Amino acid sequence: MSIDKKKPDTSPADGVNTAADEAPDLDAVMRKYDRESATRLWEGTPQLIIRILMAAFGLFCIGMTLLSKAMPEIRLTMFVGCIIIIGFLTYPASKHHVRVNYLPWYDIVLMVVGAACFFYFALNAMTLVRLSTRIETVHVIIGVVGILILMELCRRCVGLPILCVAGVLIVYAFINQLSYAGAVNGATLYDALKTIIYKLFYTTSGVIGTPINVCYTYIVLFIIFGAFLERTGIANFFISFANRIAGWSSGGPAKVAVISSALCGMVSGSSVGNTVTTGSFTIPMMKKTGYKPEFAGAVEAAASTGGQIMPPIMGAAAFLMAEYMKLPYAQVAVKAILPALLYFTGIFIAVHLEAKKLGLKGIPREELPKWKLLLRDCYLIIPLVLLVWLVSSGSKTMSHSAAYSILAAIVVGFVNFFLQGKRGEGDTQPMTAGKALGSAGKRSFFSAVESLEAGSRGAITVAVACSMAGIIAGCITVTGLASILINAIVQLAGDATIIGLVLTMLCCIVLGMGVPTTANYCIMASTCAPILIQLGFPLVAAHFFVFYFGIVADITPPVALAAYAGSAIAKSDPMKTGINATKLAIAAFIVPYIFAYSPALLFENISGWWEVAQICVSALLGIFAIAASLNGFLYRNIPWVLRVILVIGGLGMMIPGTWTDVIGLVLVAAVIAYQKLSAKKHGGPVTMA
Repeated sequence: MSIDKKKPDTSPADGVNTAADEAPDLDAVMRKYDRESATRLWEGTPQLIIRILMAAFGLFCIGMTLLSKAMPEIRLTMFVGCIIIIGFLTYPASKHHVRVNYLPWYDIVLMVVGAACFFYFALNAMTLVRLSTRIETVHVIIGVVGILILMELCRRCVGLPILCVAGVLIVYAFINQLSYAGAVNGATLYDALKTIIYKLFYTTSGVIGTPINVCYTYIVLFIIFGAFLERTGIANFFISFANRIAGWSSGGPAKVAVISSALCGMVSGSSVGNTVTTGSFTIPMMKKTGYKPEFAGAVEAAASTGGQIMPPIMGAAAFLMAEYMKLPYAQVAVKAILPALLYFTGIFIAVHLEAKKLGLKGIPREELPKWKLLLRDCYLIIPLVLLVWLVSSGSKTMSHSAAYSILAAIVVGFVNFFLQGKRGEGDTQPMTAGKALGSAGKRSFFSAVESLEAGSRGAITVAVACSMAGIIAGCITVTGLASILINAIVQLAGDATIIGLVLTMLCCIVLGMGVPTTANYCIMASTCAPILIQLGFPLVAAHFFVFYFGIVADITPPVALAAYAGSAIAKSDPMKTGINATKLAIAAFIVPYIFAYSPALLFENISGWWEVAQICVSALLGIFAIAASLNGFLYRNIPWVLRVILVIGGLGMMIPGTWTDVIGLVLVAAVIAYQKLSAKKHGGPVTMA
């Protein structure tokens, strides 16, 4: 659920300030590491026109989703056509050559021709559906041009990884179709091309397949909701709340970063965007406390990435997973709780141990936000609570739930602006009730326009990525590649299902590089999840497994965009930051294997609550042991031999089985006892402060 990557007003009520000279150019960081931010520069009248156009598109999406009863071929092609228009208006051919108020002639041509291809389909949908595979040459040309221009837009706003995958699969599908049809019916190159274009462009098995349908139906509305919610001031509330509950503890600022980034990332749906926005406040604060720059950047990146797996929103992935798995949204959100708990517990443990190792303190309690002020502002979360309640209760469809939540966000934003005017917060002086109402109305209107604009801009990359995911899924279906890939991995794995899990993990990490969360999952659900299902893993476990490993691609070198964005703010070495982020997020690499073999962690196939409790306790202890080993500190610095023993013990406690739990517990307990006795013997903890 990508939103506008605008730097939030993160000046908390706690009085904690960061040095202004430490703040990097956030726009430059975003443009470098987040393709969604590498946009054209519009000023003056052109900017106003673009803003109005974006806002109109947002309203169009809301109206069409809620009211339109047209056939999918009409609705989806119109949607993609509009995406092409605003996409080329937003993204230049190269992010390094951007001029103010400049739209080159070739981009105008691409925009008009690309949109026209899809609008032609929308206007002639009934005829084209009846023609089926008997489409004419002109239709083939339109399909080819439409796909190529859409792929060019993908290169600009999403990146090369997913484009390369889609391109290779299209070529493979063409060769496959040519060899098969040629051998059977004597088909020509043109016949093969016509078949492929028909499947990928004119049916709901390609560009306008399930991913773009889900994007149009649900995702866009939740992206717009996220943009509205951001402008209510909820990010500031989350940061202040995190400061209040964790800022006082050892290494408090890092723990604040974990909590606030998890909450904000859950709403924003962007690992990179959230790393930059919340990191602009939390990273300097961590450095000021005493954390090394590469560690501070890694904490923010790992926590922001973890926001994508944080229920109930999960960056809008929860709604996608509900659709793909045919489960109620509430069940998906509940199943995500324990894995997310393990993930963030692992980061917390690592952060705490690092603070102890360095002898770091927390923020003085008198500088923290007051509970009274936090309770005063708790109304800011009403839209989020309403959304969760509506979709969980099943009283409204997800689309209508999002629409009602957007209305709630508008009301909450108005109330917030009114109260700010009455109190004289920000740059304004205290106002009378009448003037405050007028000011709130004006600010609410412009905020609504900005939110619609930001939501529309955020929808571009997701929609384009989803269209590419549809092409990938379509090519796999047409060629039967899915069955070939599944059978190959199944045969390779044999009885050792762990091999199948490892190979699937590698596929997910590679395919997930640089792809937005929602589109990321669409790709994984279409390509990788069926492999695990064929290997005998439960449906829910398979989908959660591929989702997790698609997400961690953002912090896994060599393409760790979230970690690199964090390093730019922390002014640290990018690769060291990426390695630290991977170490902090080690739970994300282990937990999926746990619920793959023990679905009880996802509340699947539960024989009793004792089983869930046992798995959670053993997994938490195992994560603690591995985190301590990777950090190299417990009560004092840990020798490498004991670190190895901790890893063995931790893994033993994570492997399902009573005996492995017992052996792991004994090993971990022995190391802890030895460390504690050693610390006492040598006069207490040995730190590196």
